[in-house]
Amino acid sequence: MDFLSLLSFLTFFLIVASVYSVACLGLNMQWGFTGLFNVGVVGFFAIGAYASAILTGPDYPDTLLGGFGLPVIVGFAGAVIAAGLAGLLVGFVTLRLREDFLAISTFGIAISIQLVALNFSRLTRGPDGLYSLPKPFSGVSTSVLVDNLFYLAICAVSIGVVYWGLERMVRSPWGRVLRAIREDETAALALGKNVFRYRLQAFVVGCAVMGLSGALYANFVGFISPQDFIPIFTFQVFIMLIVGGSGNNLGAILGGVVVWALWSGSGALIAGILPPTIQTQAASVRIVLIGLGLVLMLLYRPAGILREKRIVSQEARLPDGVAGGRAAGPGD
Repeated sequence: MDFLSLLSFLTFFLIVASVYSVACLGLNMQWGFTGLFNVGVVGFFAIGAYASAILTGPDYPDTLLGGFGLPVIVGFAGAVIAAGLAGLLVGFVTLRLREDFLAISTFGIAISIQLVALNFSRLTRGPDGLYSLPKPFSGVSTSVLVDNLFYLAICAVSIGVVYWGLERMVRSPWGRVLRAIREDETAALALGKNVFRYRLQAFVVGCAVMGLSGALYANFVGFISPQDFIPIFTFQVFIMLIVGGSGNNLGAILGGVVVWALWSGSGALIAGILPPTIQTQAASVRIVLIGLGLVLMLLYRPAGILREKRIVSQEARLPDGVAGGRAAGPGD
């Protein structure tokens, strides 16, 4: 393999890993910081992908709306808004449920979204999918590698902006309330916090980030169909977050890269070892390998590669005998 071929492969690998990492950041806001068991990640990913495809794609004469041909940045913004609004609707209905019931309901909603995309052909073209989706800077060069390098830069900027925004949110008083709800919802209620409102806000933010991930995917591959949004995507993202470190945004990014490397690397390993006649049947081996890796991670490093950072309040950092900026008296 020559240098250009290796660079092309690494660029493609990092773009796909970036898509997964953005989805992991969205799930980390819900599961890692708030304890919301959302098993419908792929549904909000699909909403973002279709929103960006409809806004940026060419005119589809056989659809209800057609493609608007807007700039890709508008498609990304539309994906964030559409997925966020969907998260608001879904969260308002489901977030009063607890744990396994929330998981079941969000999983069902994700399946319903895929079925809508499959059957509402007047909007999504059904199984035929939406095609010719534009990629930013695709006209700058005639080289696919250069186009992909530009797109990788866009993905890196997207991850940086999302990471910066989420870090500021979780380190704020709002984020401390989310962690308090995750650890002990009853105690948060006793302190007068509107638990449902905070849970809903975190759910909407996470869904909006998942929508951005879907938009990054759609405009990179240039074609989407309902077959792209199957439940295994949700479980891949959960595995990435667990391996990287739930409750740690850097861990979410790292988990996306590491697990995708294992996923794609195991596929190449199977292709190189097994004869072509049984490679299709043996494709499930990669799932077994990833599952084995997850079991080993849970046994030997259950907090993930990067553990959740312990955040200490400003008052707790003050010297002994001082509380809230004044000398501590007998009643403190």
